[in-house]
Amino acid sequence: MALAVPQGTGSMLMILGALGGFALAMVNTFKKQPSPALILAYALLEGFFLGGLTRILDNLYPGVGIQAVVGTLSVFAVTLVLFKSGKVRATPKLMRFFMIALIGYAVFALVNLVMMWTGAVNTPFGLSTSVEIFGIPLGVFIGVLAIGLAAFSLIMDFTSIEAAISAGAPQRFSWTAAFGLTVTLVWLYVEIIRLLSILRGND
Repeated sequence: MALAVPQGTGSMLMILGALGGFALAMVNTFKKQPSPALILAYALLEGFFLGGLTRILDNLYPGVGIQAVVGTLSVFAVTLVLFKSGKVRATPKLMRFFMIALIGYAVFALVNLVMMWTGAVNTPFGLSTSVEIFGIPLGVFIGVLAIGLAAFSLIMDFTSIEAAISAGAPQRFSWTAAFGLTVTLVWLYVEIIRLLSILRGND
C-alpha cells in the first residue's frame, strides 16, 4: 500500500505522521488513564509515518521495505521466544546497561540531527554514512546497537505485561501495553530499515 503512493505524498505522510505521532506519544505517555481513542490515533499516525518513510527509502533502495518488515517480525518473534523460554530477562544489571547505552544513542542521534540541519554533513544519514571505521559506515555499528536496544525494550514490554497479568491489573492496562509495544515496534522498524538502507548505499 505504502509503495503505491506517489513520492511527494509519501513525504507528506511521513511528516504528518512524525509530528502528529510525536505529539500523541507525549500525550499518551503522561496521561494518567489510557485513552483507547488516542492510542488508536497514535497507531494510525505512526502508520502514516512508516508508510511515507518506507516509500521514500524503497524508491532509493528497492526492496528495503519488505526486508524491514520481515526483519522486524523476525526480531519480535525471536525476542518473544527468548523471553518465554526464560533465557533473557530484564534484570537490574541489564537495565542499567540499557539506560547507559540508550542515553549514549540519544546523544549521538541529537548531534547527528543538528549537524544535518546545519549542513555540517551533507550525506543522507549524516555522521552515520560520512564517518567510517575500518571501511564500514559508523551507521552500521550504531544501527546494530539501536536494534539491540529496541529488542531489549521489547523484553521490558513483555516483562511489564507479564507482571501486570500476575498482579491482576485492570483490563484498561491492555491499552497501555498496546501503546508501549507499538512505540517499540515503530522504533525497531525504523532502525532496521535505516540500517538496511545504509548497507545498500554502501554497496
